[in-house]
Amino acid sequence: MEDVCEGKDFSFPKQEEKILEWWEKIKAFETQLELTKDKPEYIFYDGPPFATGLPHYGHILAGTIKDIVTRYQSMTGHHVTRRFGWDCHGLPVEHEIDLMLNITTKDEVLEMGIGKYNEECRGIVQRYVKEWEITVKRMGRWIDFKNGYKTMDLGYMESVWWVFAQLFEKGLVYRGFKVMPYSTGCKTPLSNFEANSNYKDVPDPEIMVAFPVVDDPDNAAFVAWTTTPWTLPSNLALCVNSNFVYVKVKHNLNGKFYIVAESRLSELPVEKSKKGQTNAAAKEPKAAGSKTKTSTNNDTYIIVEKFSGTSLVGKKYVPLFDYFKELSDVAFKVVADDYVTSDSGTGIVHCAPAFGEDDYRVCIENGIISKGENLIVAVDDDGCFTEKITDFKKRYVKDADKDIIQAVKENGRLVKSGSFMHSYPFCWRSDTPLIYRAVPSWFVAVEKIKDQLLENNKETYWVPDFVKEKRFHNWLENARDWAVSRSRFWGTPLPLWISKDGQEIVVIDSIEKLESLSGVKVTDLHRHNIDHITIPSSRGLEFGPLKRVEDVFDCWFESGSMPYAYIHYPFENAELFENNFPGHFVAEGLDQTRGWFYTLMVLSTALFGKPAFRNLICNGLVLAEDGKKMSKRLKNYPPPEEVINEYGADALRLYIINSPVVRAEPLRFKKDGVFNVVKDVFLPWYNAYRFLIQNAKRLEVDGLEPFFPIDQNTLQSSSNVLDQWINSATQSLVYFVRQEMDAYRLYTVVPYLLKFLDDLTNIYVRFNRKRLKGRGDEKDCRTALSTLYHVLLTSCKAMAPFTPYFTEVLYQNLRKVSNGSEESIHYCDFPKVEAKGEERIERSVKRMMTVIDLARNIRERHNKPLKTPLREMVVVHPDADFLDDISGKLKEFVLEELNVQSLVSCKDTLKYASLRAEPDFSVLGKKLGKSMGVVAKEVKAMSTEDILAFEKAGEVTFGAHTLKINEIKVVRGFKRPDNIAEEDMDAAGDGDVLVVMDLLPDESLFEAGVAREVVNRIQKLRKKVGLEPTDLIEASIKFSDHDKLRAQKILKSQESYIRDALGSPLLPSDLTPPHAVILAEESYNITNLSFGITLARAALVFNSDAILALYGGNTRYAQNLKTYLLMRDHYQLKSEFQTGNGKIKVDCIEGQPAVDLLLSEHLFLTVGDQYSKHRD
Repeated sequence: MEDVCEGKDFSFPKQEEKILEWWEKIKAFETQLELTKDKPEYIFYDGPPFATGLPHYGHILAGTIKDIVTRYQSMTGHHVTRRFGWDCHGLPVEHEIDLMLNITTKDEVLEMGIGKYNEECRGIVQRYVKEWEITVKRMGRWIDFKNGYKTMDLGYMESVWWVFAQLFEKGLVYRGFKVMPYSTGCKTPLSNFEANSNYKDVPDPEIMVAFPVVDDPDNAAFVAWTTTPWTLPSNLALCVNSNFVYVKVKHNLNGKFYIVAESRLSELPVEKSKKGQTNAAAKEPKAAGSKTKTSTNNDTYIIVEKFSGTSLVGKKYVPLFDYFKELSDVAFKVVADDYVTSDSGTGIVHCAPAFGEDDYRVCIENGIISKGENLIVAVDDDGCFTEKITDFKKRYVKDADKDIIQAVKENGRLVKSGSFMHSYPFCWRSDTPLIYRAVPSWFVAVEKIKDQLLENNKETYWVPDFVKEKRFHNWLENARDWAVSRSRFWGTPLPLWISKDGQEIVVIDSIEKLESLSGVKVTDLHRHNIDHITIPSSRGLEFGPLKRVEDVFDCWFESGSMPYAYIHYPFENAELFENNFPGHFVAEGLDQTRGWFYTLMVLSTALFGKPAFRNLICNGLVLAEDGKKMSKRLKNYPPPEEVINEYGADALRLYIINSPVVRAEPLRFKKDGVFNVVKDVFLPWYNAYRFLIQNAKRLEVDGLEPFFPIDQNTLQSSSNVLDQWINSATQSLVYFVRQEMDAYRLYTVVPYLLKFLDDLTNIYVRFNRKRLKGRGDEKDCRTALSTLYHVLLTSCKAMAPFTPYFTEVLYQNLRKVSNGSEESIHYCDFPKVEAKGEERIERSVKRMMTVIDLARNIRERHNKPLKTPLREMVVVHPDADFLDDISGKLKEFVLEELNVQSLVSCKDTLKYASLRAEPDFSVLGKKLGKSMGVVAKEVKAMSTEDILAFEKAGEVTFGAHTLKINEIKVVRGFKRPDNIAEEDMDAAGDGDVLVVMDLLPDESLFEAGVAREVVNRIQKLRKKVGLEPTDLIEASIKFSDHDKLRAQKILKSQESYIRDALGSPLLPSDLTPPHAVILAEESYNITNLSFGITLARAALVFNSDAILALYGGNTRYAQNLKTYLLMRDHYQLKSEFQTGNGKIKVDCIEGQPAVDLLLSEHLFLTVGDQYSKHRD
């Protein structure tokens, strides 16, 4: 394995770029597909985005989820084809061209020519494909762009035709009118999904209009309220609620009579009496049998009569305008429906069936209009009034509002006017206000298959499931027939050819059929290439040819056809599709519950009676840090490429995956969050890997056999408790990741993986540093290094789907000592669970870390730093196995980490603890209701014996209520022994384990504290001068004269600890030879001891007399030998001595005889070697 740099010098983005270049070079993705080609298929559907805009964090999020799942499936034995798709048709593309060419009406497109217009659209469809490819690949996602599908491809469009033809043959297609959200800016209806995506708070007019009742004795008028005055010219009916009570009221000042819902009377305008005007109403006799009630607003109105809504049905009224007088026999009457509410308006709604969905339905149900294609829509495609509305013809409807209000006023029909702020839908593309307008359209009869849709939804698995059970279920339950046609140009044309009299319809399901019926060769299916094609009538030439309807498909119909069209089914790949449908996996954002997820489900149910997919991950929205929508204009978020170039794609992937957004909740994107992933995850992970590499290389530096990992089966029998623990934890990791990934719960996997990495670095590596550094037995060192190697390798494979770059970097170095390994980590099998994890050891180590944390808390509370040794600690717990572990094989780690001299275990939980019971109000509140207070009082009164009995039995009963173990919190408080002061003993617990610390000062521990301080200063000085662990360094110490005797005593008593901690003896400074290279010197003062530390490179120490004797007393020869040896590389010299078993021959000094040098006789490789030899 090769040496690696420090973490601070490791550039994650640059390493990723190198890996990306290497992947391209070896064709890594293509190779993975080739290696898995004979494995079971895993079908993934990639929803097509538009390439007319650049990728944003929402796309990156969805793409990362898809990449993680498909990488995992590839590693678990599947062949996963991943083809990128492009949504090429529809409004987004046309809108771009309209803006570019300044097109505002349909007529301008026709003048330009559909062919030219469509080719302009085709020209921009893939405007940003290159940018998309760069971003997607840079994020580490493996997906095929070269063989990606496009909704404008001939094969794709042909499959869309086939889908529609199947629906038509099943009787699920019809033509009719539908009131739909309509964009006057884009001149097209929108789906409800599109209409709901851009609401704004805007002011709009609100008016109340009088509709005089025909033949009413008081000349009373119905009063209707509206916020769309432009719909009044098309009024055909008034609607009431049959369950409401309505009142006829008389205006106290002007004598007019109005009819409104009683509950909305207060909404009528209030007028102050003019000076000199009498109260006419006061002279009016009260109507017989009626109740008089005046409004609280200046007594403006007197109730004359009350009646039910039902009694008003059928009453005729005088029309506001006469544009539809030809309908007088059936129109201008009162109808009733429950859609009329009492929370706004007057309780009477004016109905213009061409401009309101409920209006249309109610007017059909009451015979005012009939189903079919004869509805008069008095507003054209551009949102302007037609010739039918003579007074306002060719005026844009919203611009005509003021003049319509004025006309109503001039007719004496305006009761009240004003304006109000409300949330109103705008076109998501043109940003113009939407109107609701009846448009002729071809529909898929979704309502016919609603029950089957709901059943199919039950067969799918969603993460999170509440999106399926609530949001999507509710959307399906309220499913309405789907208008799939659009009166536009750039899209897949509807494959319908119809005769002039409408009696003959041919639906085309293939290019072959169209060519056969028309005799025309077809090479493209866009409008400008097929609109001219006609089909002869089967009834004879006299009926004329059949021509194609002008409409194109809603682009949601095209994307919903993706599972079939992207592989050109049924014309190709029939076996592949039929053996693997429904697809295994889809993933997109929460907004697609009403978009792509819905259309997928509708079409698959209609075609095959099945859902389109089996598993689905639904993500939330990525917002700016301030919680607002990300906006290029506001620049309230960092560009993705900036974050990637600064921190790397892996860090961005982990940040977004380990967030609420994977649970369909919103994420406030913070750049600092990505930095924290680097700091808290990747750097510790890298440092653990670097620690392995350094210490594996150290074996060679020390002249030992190079490192090759011991096989895993042998390692399983290691007697070291931390080896056992990390091996078990690794198995548990693999088991958990497989379990959760199989359940598509990415949001549980990442936290577990991160906790594992934290344990690896902060427990295994930290507590095993001496073994890993080879301070003990070589065999034990190799066992520890091999264990760390296999754990890192396994964790890399487990993390590979999540962090494809970083794991590849590590793997490429790790595989150099592993024969027969795969070329890339992404060709490897996902780790298998080799053996069940050892629950006991994992639980004990987890509790050990709790013990350490609790002890640290006690130290902090009492200002006792870790450098200060303490005499004793007590661990209290009822579990005998844990106590055996903590006082046995785990004891050394606890004592060393906490700098405590002894550890005592205690099974008697009451020796240091008092017990009290507290009700868990969050659990019991719902369960007990009003009884909560009484039961809570009894719980709090439980004695120690009661609590112990409760813990043993697992439940306790108070009156009629039985409480379980999870419904009562048992709180253990510290009970300090008698005559012990608080500052001398303290405890901390977490409800499971209790730690008691003896804090009494002890002079006998002073020396150990000084030794730790000295070691600490040396380690910090090493770090300060940038030394590597493998650098051969010697540390020496010099004390001031008055501290010398005291210091020597301390060093002698703590010599063993210091040697173990440093890996070499701490030397007296006067032993440093004059030729030693000094790296650092610094002075310190600790607990009134003054001393200086010197760090020097390892230096040779000569036995001058012995060397002189080699040359018979020739001092020049002896000096030449010393000069030669000092010029040699220290590591190389050491290696030669090791190879020669402590002996080398020097025969290369010109003019001098050859001599044999012996270690420890003629020289020492380090001062430490000489010092230790003489001490021995």
